[in-house]
Amino acid sequence: MPLPLSPRMDAEEAVACCDFPACRGTCCAYGVWTGTEEIARIQRHADIIRPLLPPEAQDPRTWFSAETEDDPHVPGGVVQRTRVLPRPEHPLGTACVFWLPPDGHCALQKAAEAQGWHPWELKPFYCVLHPLDVDAEGRITLDDVEALLTTPGGCLRATDQPRPLKEIFAAELAWLSRAETRFRSGG
Repeated sequence: MPLPLSPRMDAEEAVACCDFPACRGTCCAYGVWTGTEEIARIQRHADIIRPLLPPEAQDPRTWFSAETEDDPHVPGGVVQRTRVLPRPEHPLGTACVFWLPPDGHCALQKAAEAQGWHPWELKPFYCVLHPLDVDAEGRITLDDVEALLTTPGGCLRATDQPRPLKEIFAAELAWLSRAETRFRSGG
């Protein structure tokens, strides 16, 4: 695991992941923090990503903001946010540069799938992690459930059957663990 799990991940909660495509990529409203090594990987694959994007988003030099922050949780230790564009088709009116109108698919995911790769191969750590988050002690936990449940098209849905969070998010946790192993081995 790239980060330890918070004890909360063993708790049972009556929630389920988003209902894509019904949510239309609500989570993409504000862009995502992306590690410098993730940016380099995305830029290396610009030729398979660019054709999927609308014309105003096709220039790879404009895919990321200039603002940076230190972040010990990603390879390279520094993150930049993806560019955010006005998107009237998005439930919240703005979206990550890689969000594809009108249905909310992700250009990074579609590009990876077109190559026969895992859908998350090009996605940044924080994309795959969401709606999970990293707590103040550096552990993976679930973000603010109330906010996620009340956001239009939100990233969580209420259910009748409580399940352990680490079961609900098993695919994300497994992917993050494999990604960390690849990073540590230089692959």
